[in-house]
Amino acid sequence: MLDAGKSAGRLHSGNLSSGEDGGVVEKKKGGIRPIWYWIGAVIVILAIAGAVVGALVAKNVIDVGHGKSAVAAGDAVGGATETGGSPSETSSPPVENSDGSDSSVDTPSSSSTSATGTPISSTTSGKSTSKPTATAACTTSDKIPSKEKGTWMDTTSWLDLTDFNCVFTDETVGGLPIAGLKSTWDDSKQANANVPPLNKPWGSYASKPFRGVSLGGWLSLEPFITPSLFPDTSLVDEYSLCKKLGPKEAAKTLEKHYSTFITEDDFKAIAAAGLDHVRIPFSYWAVKTYDGDPYVQGISWRYLLRGIEWARAHGLRVTLDLHGAPGSQNGWNHSGRQGTLDWLSGPHGARNAQRTLDIHAQLAKFFSQDRYKNIIAFYGLVNEPALALSQSDLIVWTEKAFKVVKDNGFSGTQVFSESMRGLEPWQGTMTGYGDKLAIDVHQYTIFDNALTGLKHTERVNFACKAWTQASISGMNPASGFGPTMVGEWSQADTDCTKYLNGVGNGARWTGTFSGTTTPYCPTGDSKCSCDLANADASSYSKEYKLFLLTWAQAQMSAFEKTWGWFYWTWKTESAPQWSYQSGLAGGFMPPLAYQRSWDCSKPVPDFGSLPEFY
Repeated sequence: MLDAGKSAGRLHSGNLSSGEDGGVVEKKKGGIRPIWYWIGAVIVILAIAGAVVGALVAKNVIDVGHGKSAVAAGDAVGGATETGGSPSETSSPPVENSDGSDSSVDTPSSSSTSATGTPISSTTSGKSTSKPTATAACTTSDKIPSKEKGTWMDTTSWLDLTDFNCVFTDETVGGLPIAGLKSTWDDSKQANANVPPLNKPWGSYASKPFRGVSLGGWLSLEPFITPSLFPDTSLVDEYSLCKKLGPKEAAKTLEKHYSTFITEDDFKAIAAAGLDHVRIPFSYWAVKTYDGDPYVQGISWRYLLRGIEWARAHGLRVTLDLHGAPGSQNGWNHSGRQGTLDWLSGPHGARNAQRTLDIHAQLAKFFSQDRYKNIIAFYGLVNEPALALSQSDLIVWTEKAFKVVKDNGFSGTQVFSESMRGLEPWQGTMTGYGDKLAIDVHQYTIFDNALTGLKHTERVNFACKAWTQASISGMNPASGFGPTMVGEWSQADTDCTKYLNGVGNGARWTGTFSGTTTPYCPTGDSKCSCDLANADASSYSKEYKLFLLTWAQAQMSAFEKTWGWFYWTWKTESAPQWSYQSGLAGGFMPPLAYQRSWDCSKPVPDFGSLPEFY
């Protein structure tokens, strides 16, 4: 590289020339000599200017665009990217024949065209080898392609730009957009001193169980978690909400919810509570929608990716949880559409099961990128398939799904649901997968009439005895499936929470739930009321808080006999017994999940005068 100082010195050192007689004579002052001074000065100035401009370009202060790639130099997203049409084009639904079958298979879009962005180095061993750079200026409206203006890919339409890369790109991986992702990441963080940083192996979950929480009600709506989004009884699920609001208002409403309900402060607080994993539920419309769907496509995808990055920033490992599948896998409101079971069974069950596999092909391709290898701990295939579905059909579908996910590059552990059957019926099924396939069981006492009426001490003992034994048996391939985790549990000891059983439904506790006439609370009489359970946590008695704390610790103790647990859920608007955050604030959750005041080896505390109908 030309050094400006040295070159200028050489230019100014020549003050002698040859005379006509061949002798050396001194140049006269004036004449040619001043011209060389001027030339030297100009070269010095140009050299300095070039160095300054080069430094500014290197630091992304000046953007030197590279073709149509929206990911600017120094801020391109790494990994195997592909260009092509917009996600709205690549995820178009198949045309349906008159018999209800597909005329084409919903395969993920792909392209052999290489990305125009600059990939960054692999980070599987720690921090990105590329230093974080300043993000290029956000793309302006006049630079957004006309076909994308006003769509969820239009970065100028995004409500929230916090921690997003706001430079437009239509690049995809597995047909899924990388829009919003920054080019660098750091896997050196650890959630707490008891667990390894992200770039170090966790080790055996059987000997070091994880402790986690779900982010329910965020990217997949659930009325009991956010009742404010369901102000009247005609709105029972995300389907009916989106249908009533219409596309534009639904997109506006949901993006505001995504942006505000869970923020980076939540991930920070989760790590501070001694937790080390987060389970993030999302639904198929994050990826694509089909004819007749009112759901908002794609916006939740961007927030899912940002949520993973926030988890990374605080050393939290992530479980992906497909909470809603095409057609609804259980007919419950948290699958997206209440009352409809059209997955594996039903008029379009086979088609929707295949669509779910196609979605997994895209998801697995995307999450097989290097940036996700250290942070995605578990990959959930589908949440809570209905008990009414054939177990043999579920096994066939699960094995197909496992192959699809594996063949598309995801090498981590996949997770399937016990579908409300319990652990024992899965013994001897789907063998040969080792630690690459685990079963997920959800443990509650309040949805079973026989358990709803347990007294406070009985409930604690049930966790310490029955659930501890179930955990141990489930982990043993001779009596259960083998690798087991508890994907959901809570502190709720009643089913009183508003909308918990569905919008407009009552509660077993008071005998007002559909199909029940007798209160199932322990006293079984008129004293059974939801007023106390639904009161603000600040009004809980000291005895009730002690029970809730003991009840939580009993479950933690039992579930750590498996690979680990996820509490359901982190945050609610008004249901403190379902909110880990509220439990911490109210003093009825251990301040640190790994440092507890009680476990099942100790006698159950005396709850004093706590009434059993409380």
